[in-house]
Amino acid sequence: MPTLTKILERTARFAEEERKWFHQLAGDWQTIADIAFADLLLYVPTDDGFIAAAHARPATAATLIETDIIGEKVDGESVEHVYAAFNMGDMIVSEDSSVSNTFIPVRCRGRIIGVVRVISALLQDRVPSQAQQNYEEIARDLFEMIASGDFPLEGMPAGFRHGTPRVSDGVIQLDEDGEVLYASPNSVSHFRRLGVDEPLIGNILAETVTDIFDDFSIPEESLPLVLLGKAAWVAEIDAHGVIVSLRALPLIRNGERTGALLMTREITELRRQERELLTKDATIREINHRVKNNLQTVSALLRLQARRAVNDETRVALGQAQRRVGMIALVHEGLSQTIDEVVEFDSVFGSLLKMVRDIAVTESAVDISLNGSFGKVRAEQATSLAVVLNEVISNAIEHGLAQGGKVDVNAERFDERLFVQVRDNGTGISPQGPGGGLGTQIVKTLVTGELNGTIDWSNNPDGGTLVSLELQLR
Repeated sequence: MPTLTKILERTARFAEEERKWFHQLAGDWQTIADIAFADLLLYVPTDDGFIAAAHARPATAATLIETDIIGEKVDGESVEHVYAAFNMGDMIVSEDSSVSNTFIPVRCRGRIIGVVRVISALLQDRVPSQAQQNYEEIARDLFEMIASGDFPLEGMPAGFRHGTPRVSDGVIQLDEDGEVLYASPNSVSHFRRLGVDEPLIGNILAETVTDIFDDFSIPEESLPLVLLGKAAWVAEIDAHGVIVSLRALPLIRNGERTGALLMTREITELRRQERELLTKDATIREINHRVKNNLQTVSALLRLQARRAVNDETRVALGQAQRRVGMIALVHEGLSQTIDEVVEFDSVFGSLLKMVRDIAVTESAVDISLNGSFGKVRAEQATSLAVVLNEVISNAIEHGLAQGGKVDVNAERFDERLFVQVRDNGTGISPQGPGGGLGTQIVKTLVTGELNGTIDWSNNPDGGTLVSLELQLR
């Protein structure tokens, strides 16, 4: 499927800076499409002619291009206008009875590198409203900025926080001094909720907003620059229990700032939901931390009781229980350090190996290695996976490698499928299978129930035991 990146790779005529310019333009021209009520097409020159490399549909009007034309060559009457705009460096306007086409040269550091086509519907019988006239004036300024190389704006944030305002949310037009020339009904309502009672139009917006802050409010440092339209930036106003997001786009003509487009959006409910999520995440981390502490206490008590046990069978059973509880505690420790309910299981597995080495009783050293990666595992399955691997590896060491040896663990992750093989070079498995002890029962139950998978025990051709797991993670 053709993309802007792939289309630009077809030709060697663009420098790296020019490629970035195209991406920045396509990354922020949605504002222009919305303010102009128009479709925008980016044409780039290739050895085969001009190709449509990007398309922005307006959110404020119906699109006039319903099909996907990315990757198609310019044809028909548009060819002449595209070449004229590219070669002459001037905007070309072409209109018929229902559609207006404006062809804008894209200039980067003084060099014309492409053409933007603006396609909008003509409404012959409708008298333009004041809002439409202001929008058209702002759109013309932005067209000129593309042609002069002033758009995309330098210093513009590469990525915006969730809740960044758009044209459809609210629009304010400022002059070069920050005085409001026009304010859409939505923007007027936003500032009313903030506590601004006086009219916006005709007043300096920065001065108007100053009065709504109390002695305990700390406005963002970038707020004055945004309110005056001097910087292409975003800021938020938090006053009287209402939060409004602002985004400024300075309007530049002949190298001088002539005003600004200011977009506004009330995001009170959005930020409240974000705070609730943060509180929830912090609570979950604290719960996991406390669970981990309690499990470690239980593990320590089991270890102490195992040391005092006189009967060997009791000592072994308590030791196994202590190891299982400790393994679950490791998973909760990982969950207590992350904001989401997933853990990097490779880290958990590293702690698991250390615990197995410390607890397993063998006469000689055992070498354990991991090849591959488990990836991220959700909390509800991480505990089960940890217990299963703990049982399998511990069993390999204690029953197959009493005199020492090697255990190789191979993990392969394909999306939600996880394949694990645990291979040792020990005595191998008996013809009757792995047996029916408690550890084996736990493993089978967790694999088939919690991990939605299968497990198989077999003898290695080169000696030792091979345990194969195929798991379906969520």
